[in-house]
Amino acid sequence: MFFAYRVLANLIFLFSPLIILIRLIKRKEHLTRFKEKFSIHTKKRQTGKLIWFHGASIGEILSVIPLIKKLEKEKNIKQILITSNTLSSSEVLSNFKLKKTIHQFFPIDTNHHSIKFLNYWKPSVAIFIDSEIWPNMLDNIKKRSLSLILINARITDKSFKNWKMLNSSARNIFKKFDICLSSSLKSKNYLKLLGARNIKYIGNLKFSQIENSKIDLNKNIKKFFITKKIWCASSTHDSEEKIFAVTHKKLKSKYKNLLTIIIPRHIHRANKIKDEIQGLNLKVHMHDSEKKIDPQTDIYLVNSFGQTKSFFKICKVVFLGGSIIKHGGQNPLEAVRYGCNVIHGPNIWNFAEIYSLLRKYEISYKIMNQDQLTDKIDKIFNMKTNTKNIEIKIKRLGDKILNSTFNEINYFIKHK
Repeated sequence: MFFAYRVLANLIFLFSPLIILIRLIKRKEHLTRFKEKFSIHTKKRQTGKLIWFHGASIGEILSVIPLIKKLEKEKNIKQILITSNTLSSSEVLSNFKLKKTIHQFFPIDTNHHSIKFLNYWKPSVAIFIDSEIWPNMLDNIKKRSLSLILINARITDKSFKNWKMLNSSARNIFKKFDICLSSSLKSKNYLKLLGARNIKYIGNLKFSQIENSKIDLNKNIKKFFITKKIWCASSTHDSEEKIFAVTHKKLKSKYKNLLTIIIPRHIHRANKIKDEIQGLNLKVHMHDSEKKIDPQTDIYLVNSFGQTKSFFKICKVVFLGGSIIKHGGQNPLEAVRYGCNVIHGPNIWNFAEIYSLLRKYEISYKIMNQDQLTDKIDKIFNMKTNTKNIEIKIKRLGDKILNSTFNEINYFIKHK
């Protein structure tokens, strides 16, 4: 399998100029830095110990920012290199004020490019995030006797089935890691079955993830929201919005100043959602509308990207969509970091262990139907729980996971 992979990687390299050109046209590559993918570096390697992190994209990079900030305080570490595959992850990283940390794009995983990359950067420890597995790079790392760590390790049901089809190759790859820090118990079990040797269940680093963006609502919208009793349905999917609109009608009989915020997963559906809700005799205001907000507005429909966090700031309760339909749910961590109680439907297999932990802390609640949704929102409205308590609970949990991960990594750093 490894020989076949190397042949395939070399074929991809042959076509890479065309692939890069297409991506440049689509603005998915940096105009000058794309050459980093051919192991042509654009940043200077400092003298001293260098620690290398690699993650696929934005989510993986954001999850390790608190960890990197702790490592930057270590005097024996002179430089931290972060590699990723996407332009967006590079742009997000530039928003953080990191003194020792630089970014480069991950090279094409041929034997030649991985050797060239390692020859220049000479990392003391290589740390891969989540489920990033690149056979040529991993093979060349271990040939140099470098410490190789997999953190926040996540193996999904689908990826496990795929790896099991390549059982002997999978075992050869996963045994290369000196330690795997698992984000869930399920991933820990899968890693063991795939041949990883030293596995520890630490927890999901995304609990400790920090928010860097400071998105706020304008004064007129905030002034309107102050007068309302608000709940939010976020990342909603087709057929779910009507359920939330009917829930609003039921709750409005008790809360005359009720406002329901709906943030669809795909905003191109906004006009269709508006028509459907107006058919229920409810007043809808579109977020990007220049019209003055009608005081009698029932549904505030968000039809623009990048605004979710600003709405979480003002809500006590959030329903996360994709969980009534059979989609698998959405990640609840962003909502709880802003102090929101989270409600979800029965279909949350994408984030089952995270939701289980949140239920343990009495932060998330499962509903099976519309009546249960109405009752749960009503109860949360009348709960005395301060949203600040939720933020504190999540911070404590995140700090515990962060410190445990730091201690495990630091052991390898100090012994290299």
